[in-house]
Amino acid sequence: MSQHTVLFELGCEELPPKSLKTLRDALQAETIKGLTDAGLNFATVEAYAAPRRLALKIVDVDGAQADTQKRFDGPALQAAYDSEGKPTKALEGFMRGQGIEADQVSTFQAGKVEKVCYYKDIKGQSLDELLPNILQTALDNLPIAKRMRSAASRTEFVRPVKWVVLLKDDQVIPATIQDHSASNVTYGHRFHAPEAITLDHVNDYLTALESAYVVADFSKRQTTIQQQVKQLADEVNATAIVPDDLLDEVTALVEWPVALRASFEERFLAVPQEALITTMQDNQKYFCLVNSEGKLQPYFITISNIESKDPTQIIEGNEKVVRPRLSDAEFFFLQDQKQPLASRKDKLANMVFQAELGTLWDKSLRIAKLASQIAILTHGDRAAAEQAGLLAKCDLTSELVGEFPELQGTAGTYYARLEGLPSEVADAIAEQYLPRFSGDVLPQTQTGTALALADRLDTLVGIFGIGQAPTGSKDPFSLRRAAIGVLRLLIEKELDLPLVELTKIASENYHGKLREPVKAQHEALNFIEARYRAMYEDQGVAIDVIQSVQALSPKSPLDFDHRVKAVNHFKNLPEAQALAAANKRVANILAKEGQIVGDVDTSLLVEDAEYALFNALQTVTPIVQPLLEAHNYTDALSQLASLREPIDAFFDNVMVMAEDPKLKANRLRLLAQLRGLFNAIADVSMLQG
Repeated sequence: MSQHTVLFELGCEELPPKSLKTLRDALQAETIKGLTDAGLNFATVEAYAAPRRLALKIVDVDGAQADTQKRFDGPALQAAYDSEGKPTKALEGFMRGQGIEADQVSTFQAGKVEKVCYYKDIKGQSLDELLPNILQTALDNLPIAKRMRSAASRTEFVRPVKWVVLLKDDQVIPATIQDHSASNVTYGHRFHAPEAITLDHVNDYLTALESAYVVADFSKRQTTIQQQVKQLADEVNATAIVPDDLLDEVTALVEWPVALRASFEERFLAVPQEALITTMQDNQKYFCLVNSEGKLQPYFITISNIESKDPTQIIEGNEKVVRPRLSDAEFFFLQDQKQPLASRKDKLANMVFQAELGTLWDKSLRIAKLASQIAILTHGDRAAAEQAGLLAKCDLTSELVGEFPELQGTAGTYYARLEGLPSEVADAIAEQYLPRFSGDVLPQTQTGTALALADRLDTLVGIFGIGQAPTGSKDPFSLRRAAIGVLRLLIEKELDLPLVELTKIASENYHGKLREPVKAQHEALNFIEARYRAMYEDQGVAIDVIQSVQALSPKSPLDFDHRVKAVNHFKNLPEAQALAAANKRVANILAKEGQIVGDVDTSLLVEDAEYALFNALQTVTPIVQPLLEAHNYTDALSQLASLREPIDAFFDNVMVMAEDPKLKANRLRLLAQLRGLFNAIADVSMLQG
């Protein structure tokens, strides 16, 4: 069968830059699905995307579908012919429906019944016939939130379509896609090379466009931008901040990237650099430059879409545009400094946190108290924690945060430093929001850690206390993120604090505002502990390992973490599977017998195997106990792994349910002792093979 290379290009008005990469990938995926469903083999499907085009190159695709044969089933053979072997009315109806004669009828075995059928030869459709519909279907299935119609056309797309290219090797495939007739004519850069370009062959596409100032390959264009930006940054001994989302967006905005470095007045560097970076990235799509210490430099890089004869004009134009934005940030910053942070509590008293839970000032008072209580538990600075709590939300009333909401906390830290407050207090104001997302950094200071815990615990207990637990789709107060934040803070900062005590303190600090304080405390506690599974699964820990620890309900997340890591290590030991099975057997035996009390009576150990297990327990217990007290569960389980042989021998040679009640009771006590050692760490009987 012949193989061909096909080019498809959809030319449009400028496509949404934030969606361009998604549209490219979706078009590629949908087209691959369409080709596969049609039974057309191909080598690869290369996808291209630029501001005014989406394109595909389908390499070595079949020129047509393979011929196939389809079976049409008729009545059972017994019902198809009468006693004389002539067709019955049932068979005649089947033949009439298929338009066939008696000599075209075949039979096949359908289970125990033989039936008549007709095998119809179906000739495969050509690529030219199939491809237009495959591509149109792919376009119709693109993830487009809002489609539009242009001119008189009733066909919808994300932007008005201007041209369509559909080329098989060097021949145009006749087709109408998005109400446009396909051709071999494309267009280059809107300003540098607006003339029509006739493509003689599919393989000329990328080269012809680059000659017309269009880099159609998204990845190549992005690499060019990265290289140009690095070169310009290196020239001033700086490093560019290049967030992935911004890089994708800028790549989607230009067909012919030309990086240009511009500058701004150094006086603006007195403004919090986060505000300057935010306005330059979000509003102007600039790449900011920092030095080796991460301090903002008075430069930025813009990506132009033209190769200007006088780039100085473009640079000066961008400098002129960015200056008012930086001036606004400077103005807000200076205005805010006229009012001390602490004096902003009156405005906080008029800002509602939640109708039933009071204002932001009420919340500030609560988290100040809770942070100071946590500081006592963690041997931190109680006074610093309380002061940081009272100032924590004050910057929410500032002009700077009003203009740049993402600077909440950061702005407060700047103002606190300018007021000469202790660095521990100032840093904690920004650190209260850490971690902001999965994988984010944690607070560096003790006070910041206490404040971050207090803020989250106050919200969790409060929202549960007014009956607004998150549902499957709604979590307006981000309680899931807050709960995982609490766990990360306690575990990664190695704070061995019981959650039950923390939620109890947080509940008490509401002083009657909660509907059912005790219930709120328990619901918040259960909600936080329910996050263990998601958190550890993200780390690659198996569900059975997590459940084996959850069965014991450890009070401290740090202790929970130690146990999970120990069981995860234990599960990979060669003895683990046998010991897990043995523990399951022990658990089942003991569950039927109720509570087992008393010590093992050595005079009743009559079998060698039970005596050997008793001696092994006597040997390992004094080694394991100090390890348990030190929360060194990994080494403790490694020691318990040595019990595999005596446990196996015990079950092979000893009848636990002996007829003699004294022997039976003694053996149950031996198993209870064994079970207790393992259960001091986790219920290993829950581990799967």
